Amino acid sequence: MKVILLCALTAATVLASNAALANMELAKKNNCLACHAQDKKLVGPAYQDVAKKYAGKKGIEEVLFKRVKKGATVQELNWKAVTGGVPMPPNTLVSDADLRVLIKWLLAGAK
Repeated sequence: MKVILLCALTAATVLASNAALANMELAKKNNCLACHAQDKKLVGPAYQDVAKKYAGKKGIEEVLFKRVKKGATVQELNWKAVTGGVPMPPNTLVSDADLRVLIKWLLAGAK
């Protein structure tokens, strides 16, 4: 029984780490890293800062989905101090499925 539990835990750890790597690859593939990084501000805020800002906010996944997909003004983003007044451009070429995965990953701290 212990061997089965150990195998299951090991498999879960490997899958979780692969998911994180896959999501970083998804961010690279969709050119998200041109403006964002995990832990530092570039043009836009760091993913980890976004995760902290929106932690525990109900319905935030759908709000972020719309902002990233359609774009958002600086006022909508409420990040002027971080973005220097640069709006979020629309990301219409990113599939909805990929975008939802990226937002979940981002809100989990982009780790």
